[in-house]
Amino acid sequence: MIPVLVGLGAALIFGAADFMGGMGSRRIAAVRVTFMAGITGLVLTLIIAPLVGGVASVEAFAWGAVAGVSGGLAIMLLYAALAIGPMSILSPLTAVISAIVPMTWGLLGGETLTGVGYLALGLALVAVVLVGFVPEKGAVRPHPRGILYAVGSGILIGVFLVIMDQTPDDSGLVPLLANRAASVVFLGALILVLMTRARRGTAESTDARSGWRAGLGIALICGTLDATANAMILFGLRLGDLSVMSVLVALYPAGTILLAGILLRERIAPVQWAGLALAVAAAAMLGSHRELSAMLALG
Repeated sequence: MIPVLVGLGAALIFGAADFMGGMGSRRIAAVRVTFMAGITGLVLTLIIAPLVGGVASVEAFAWGAVAGVSGGLAIMLLYAALAIGPMSILSPLTAVISAIVPMTWGLLGGETLTGVGYLALGLALVAVVLVGFVPEKGAVRPHPRGILYAVGSGILIGVFLVIMDQTPDDSGLVPLLANRAASVVFLGALILVLMTRARRGTAESTDARSGWRAGLGIALICGTLDATANAMILFGLRLGDLSVMSVLVALYPAGTILLAGILLRERIAPVQWAGLALAVAAAAMLGSHRELSAMLALG
């Protein structure tokens, strides 16, 4: 029971981190929110890593650094998508696509799916259609740019997962440290480029400075939530099975949807609710099909 509660808690905190990232990106640029959240997460991971242990090999650092660029871009696009909204639509859309990408990679690499896995892929495609369908006047209508960002983020998150899957099993949090460091360096360089291209000599208004301070505070909260969720997942893995934790954490859009509904009062049409339900179900099925395959193999 405890591993289940830990996994669900981690999923809700991940969703809350995405919500805060989206809110922060409404005040300052998404790249800056991602950068500051990344620094916060890096510091906290540096504190946690020695407690976990792990072999600091060249391979672990290399794969982690490569994944850092993909992960940094993915989170930046996700926060930009959530800033546009509606969060309750774009968050699960990203989650479904991020699950499809590594599964497709596995299929191309020779893996086979169970009937549950193929059914999940079909449900995911139906969910993508339903969440973007607006039959009622006044219902939430996703902006095309927000959908584009969400799709791009989902693809890059999938790529991130594929790359991190290549890291050594005995490396502990070392790849994650390299990941965060590479992401922070990449995003920091991108910010410098954007600042250089911006017009010089323009004084920042009081409102702009206030928005920056508010966005910075939200970014720090976002980074703390993300690092906390990672620590909870690690704790859950020590208590339970990887397959169970993976399925539970795949439900992270629930946290975003809950906060968006409570704080932003986003309205969703019934058919879109059906799409959200299918998205969550597809994510859970995509995460659990590996466990089912192993059980069938043993049988």
